[in-house]
Amino acid sequence: MTMDVRLLRIDSRLLHGQVTTNWAKAIHVNRILVVSDRVAHDRTRKTLIVQAAPPGIRTHVVTLEKMIRIYHDPRFNVLKPMILVENAVDARCIVQGGIKVDSINIGAISFDTTRVMVTDAIAVNAADVEAFKWFHAHGIKLDVRKVSSDSSKNLWKSLSEKGLV
Repeated sequence: MTMDVRLLRIDSRLLHGQVTTNWAKAIHVNRILVVSDRVAHDRTRKTLIVQAAPPGIRTHVVTLEKMIRIYHDPRFNVLKPMILVENAVDARCIVQGGIKVDSINIGAISFDTTRVMVTDAIAVNAADVEAFKWFHAHGIKLDVRKVSSDSSKNLWKSLSEKGLV
């Protein structure tokens, strides 16, 4: 038996209000794990994220390496977490580290000068596209939904339509 990961979500904003509360209720999590090397080493961001957690759900900020380690540690099998990462590369890193998921939820990936808009809320760069190709090749569904009640859109279709894959 291993940890029951209820949702792996890519969202550059990580933990934020309604979205997190909606998902946490819909998928019955008992933990929110924000997995980011950058945030884990930034005291201020870490504090703000933990304070933004929905009432009653413990939230932790951990490095990618620590996430992989606790996933494989039987003492943490009781966790039913929602895992939040900032980008597709971090998501691929933890999945390659052994974290098992059938699909990845993509919320929002912020635009910057290195990225191309793929949907109204998702911008990708070359590293993201490579990570999404890897997930696709491994049969992992790329589910675009802001909240659980939204209709699911397949990111692979959007990437294909834009000629990125």
